[in-house]
Amino acid sequence: MTAQNTRVLPAVLLATSLLLLGSALASEKKVKMKDLPKAVQKTVQEQSKGAIIRGLAKEVDDGKTFYEAELTVNGHNKDVLIDPTGAVVEIEEQVTLSSLPAEVKATIQKAAGKGKITAVESVTKNNTLEAYEAHVSTAGKKCEIKVAPNGTLIAAEKEQGEKEEKEEGKKAPKKAKRP
Repeated sequence: MTAQNTRVLPAVLLATSLLLLGSALASEKKVKMKDLPKAVQKTVQEQSKGAIIRGLAKEVDDGKTFYEAELTVNGHNKDVLIDPTGAVVEIEEQVTLSSLPAEVKATIQKAAGKGKITAVESVTKNNTLEAYEAHVSTAGKKCEIKVAPNGTLIAAEKEQGEKEEKEEGKKAPKKAKRP
C-alpha cells in the first residue's frame, strides 16, 4: 500500500460509514400510488383534491414507516406525512412571510439577520399549528429557523445539523423525530 493510499483509505471508510449510518436512520424511497396501502391512497386522494401530486415517497424513520405526498396547491408546496393507517401525521405548507402573525414575522426576520429568507412553511401536527419554519441563505450557507405560533424562537439549525438556541444559554431541543 502506498503512502497516498493509507491517507485516502480512512477518509473513504469514514465517508462510507457516515452514508450508511444516515441511510439507516431515515430512508426515503419514491413510490407510485398503486404501491401505497389502500388507507394511505384514500388519504392522498382526499388531500390532493385540486392539487398537483409532485411525488410520493415511503419513509422509514427510527423503524417507523410513513408515507409522504408532495403536492402543489394553488401555486405553493404542501407536504403531507401519513401513517400506514391513513392518518395525517404532519403537514408542512408553504406560506408567505407577509401572511404570518406580526410577532412570528419579526422573530424570523431578527433571527435571519442579513440572510435571505428563501421559504417559509407552517408545520401542523394532529390538526394543530405547531410552528413556522423559515429557510434562510446567508453567504451560501443555509439554515432553518423554527418559530412557535406565538413568536417564540424554538431553534435555528445550521446546514451541518448544529443547532443554536437563542434563549438564555439553553441547549436547543433535538430535531423532533417524526412520530
